[in-house]
Amino acid sequence: MKSKSTAIWFVLAAALAAFIWVYQTWLRPAAPVVVPLLPGFHAASVTALAVSPAGRMEISAIRTNGGWQLQSPLVYPAQAAAVEALAGALEKLVPATRLTAGKIRAHKNADAEFGFDNPQFRLLVKTDGQQRQLLVGRLTAPGDQVYIRVVGVDGAFVTDAAWLALLPHSAGDWRDTALIDGAGECNWIVITNGSKAMEFRRNATNQSWRMIRPLQARADGVRLATAFQQLRAGRVTKFVTDDPRADLAGYGLQPADLSVWLGRGTNMDASVEAGKSVPENPAQVYARRGGWNAVVTAGKDAFAGWRGTLNEYRDPHLLNLAGPPAEIEVQGKDSFTLRRQGSNDWIVVGEKFPADTDNVQQLVKLLTSLHISEFVKDAPTPASYADYGLTNPAHEITLLGKAGDTNSVLAQLMFGTVETNRVFVKRADEDFVYAITPSDYKNLFPFDAAAWFYRDRHIWSFSETNVAQITLRQSGKTRVLIRTGENKWSLGTGSQGIINPPALEEAIHRLGDLNAYNWVGRNIVDPVKTYGLDPSNLSITVELKTGEKLSVDFGAELPASHTALAAVTLDGERWAFIFPPVLYQFVTQYLTIPPNAP
Repeated sequence: MKSKSTAIWFVLAAALAAFIWVYQTWLRPAAPVVVPLLPGFHAASVTALAVSPAGRMEISAIRTNGGWQLQSPLVYPAQAAAVEALAGALEKLVPATRLTAGKIRAHKNADAEFGFDNPQFRLLVKTDGQQRQLLVGRLTAPGDQVYIRVVGVDGAFVTDAAWLALLPHSAGDWRDTALIDGAGECNWIVITNGSKAMEFRRNATNQSWRMIRPLQARADGVRLATAFQQLRAGRVTKFVTDDPRADLAGYGLQPADLSVWLGRGTNMDASVEAGKSVPENPAQVYARRGGWNAVVTAGKDAFAGWRGTLNEYRDPHLLNLAGPPAEIEVQGKDSFTLRRQGSNDWIVVGEKFPADTDNVQQLVKLLTSLHISEFVKDAPTPASYADYGLTNPAHEITLLGKAGDTNSVLAQLMFGTVETNRVFVKRADEDFVYAITPSDYKNLFPFDAAAWFYRDRHIWSFSETNVAQITLRQSGKTRVLIRTGENKWSLGTGSQGIINPPALEEAIHRLGDLNAYNWVGRNIVDPVKTYGLDPSNLSITVELKTGEKLSVDFGAELPASHTALAAVTLDGERWAFIFPPVLYQFVTQYLTIPPNAP
């Protein structure tokens, strides 16, 4: 019985599957064919578009030079987005209903009833070799659809009415409000600011800007780029007049207070002029787009970047390196050379110790961020360099792109007289005399540019597990701390006091990786007077299980930095340094002898 039931269900399932396949393949109704209002029409092929609102002048635009331009009722650049939005809507427009010619004739006064006797809008759309004309009639009773007639096509159509919002009612709806066209980046700029004229050119190789008139100098590319973007973002707030006979002098536009020309190669891409402030709104100025009669108003901020003195357009940086240096030569009281080893290591040439990579990178960073505080002299004579201490500079820095190759100079700077508020400096490849701030100069040449300042700041490394004992000496007292195991410490014979073994273990762990915060002296000859290294100050000696002894002596405290000066002996020389602030807090809490200790 069960076998017979199973067979019946199997047959029914197979029949159902067969029916579904037949229905899907042969019997299912075909999807309705969507026929656009304008078959074969493509927005991208539109060459001209004209809209005539009822009772108003025609508004027409043509595609030209990759953009759109109004042709009537006036000639002026058009808003490409607005024109193309309408063309795109027409391409996608699909009738909701079609009224056949017979249905139209069934109405006694059809043209008046559907609004075609006096249409809201007449549209003329031209493409290559073809044009289409549309009449926009009345809205349907609910108001969300509209009657459309395509001239030359029988009958009429009903479409959604939303696209009507894209139709212009006046030329102002399609008029471009940009102050310059949408051209890309330019490679030359000319500015006339009152009676001054400045010209800039972009280097095709590295894209840097250079002023070529009235002075040959490096230009501030950031300022020019910012000014360009502000101008591109600027918009017309009002079209004042299109009269070619308008009194331009009254608007401050003849001659213009400010003119900007932008171009590429031998072509001028765009230009704009700015004039007087608008009396009723001082934040606005009168302006005129190059090549057009229209006088407009626009916000002053669109032109702010183009108003400035000559020096405000010059590169404010002393250096712009083309690549990372491989060698840095410093000449002065203590001349030395820093040379790159491998990808990122440095040495001090002629010294036994390696250079500290962070300190060298900080020097490069300081050099590349040097800000010119003053443009002192643009056309000095060779004899006048002595007035600035540049005939025999106090310091020179030369950066080479290839170690030892004097033909690979990336930059060379000469530093002259140090005054209260400025230090004179010049580049070897320029005649100009600049000035930088004394603070920048001091950061460049700490300790009069001593080679030892760039020594690797790592002093020693050991593990607390290898420590045998610690000897503390302070104020004529001595305390010995003996390590007996992990987190286990005891006082040596004759030593008294209270110790905190876990905290002491942590302090020694941190002391085992001692790095100078900064070096402050080498071969120190006056330790007490210069560094406060009095023999009664704290001294810590670490004795390792190997018998090696490592000592550090403390000098004057630096309250503002929460640390102190200290000294160690390295390679037979006494080196003074700033003790690392965080480690110093552990030292003062767990590695000192209290004044009242026995």
